[in-house]
Amino acid sequence: MEELDSLVQAVHKSPKYRNVSLDVVRNVGARELAARRNWRDALKATKNKLHQVGAAYLDGVDYAGWLESLRIAGGTGDESELRRVCREAMQHHSSTRERLTILDQFYARTLAGLPPPRVVLDIACGLNPLAIPWMPFASLKMLARPLAPGVQYYAYDMYVDLANFLNAFMTIVGVQGQVEACDVSARPPARRADLALILKTLPCLEQLDKLAGARLLEAVQADHLLVSFPVRSLGGRDKRMRENYEAHFQELLLGKSWSVQRFEFSTELVFLIHK
Repeated sequence: MEELDSLVQAVHKSPKYRNVSLDVVRNVGARELAARRNWRDALKATKNKLHQVGAAYLDGVDYAGWLESLRIAGGTGDESELRRVCREAMQHHSSTRERLTILDQFYARTLAGLPPPRVVLDIACGLNPLAIPWMPFASLKMLARPLAPGVQYYAYDMYVDLANFLNAFMTIVGVQGQVEACDVSARPPARRADLALILKTLPCLEQLDKLAGARLLEAVQADHLLVSFPVRSLGGRDKRMRENYEAHFQELLLGKSWSVQRFEFSTELVFLIHK
């Protein structure tokens, strides 16, 4: 326990990882301590793993500047200006950056057949809540009001500062709900929902725990799960990722009675699970 406590403290001393949820650091650190010969190797491995599943996706973050721009845009009541600022911020996370070219059709296509949800979960969200203005159940013309009567949006990520930023964003645009920093690979959200967004999440979680993807799909208490996979690496290479992830997803569905719809985009492979 002393070794783990000191490892967590050492990781949090690094500016790069000081905003990572303590739960995430502790869970990753415990696994690396069990697998490594000494404390120093475990510390290095923990930092490497946190980079792979989180830090590698973020660049040029300016939460304070983005919030100021969002407040100004929100104050104008101009939906196009709000979308412009959201797009600008989403450029700084590789997952949402890849989706920007298809954003106008992404949610319109994948969620078109669903009734308006009352509760939405966004798991390992990154900057995806900034895409709320593009979601068909959102009406950002009604700035400073809820998405729709009774609709609530709950998001989860590994970064505390990201969660704080997104909570402030949701206040600006009048979205009910909360963003929480936690370890969804070890503790999937227990909240009941109509729709769960699990976008490019499973490959990251399975780097922490090979069984995390299957466990998450089973544990999430939502009627519909929108699950997606990247089709290129962070470096832009193909690597047959589309074929490999589709095969892996089919393995995760073995023994399940769920029905599934498939959507294919230029930058993303998407499945809508109906539980």
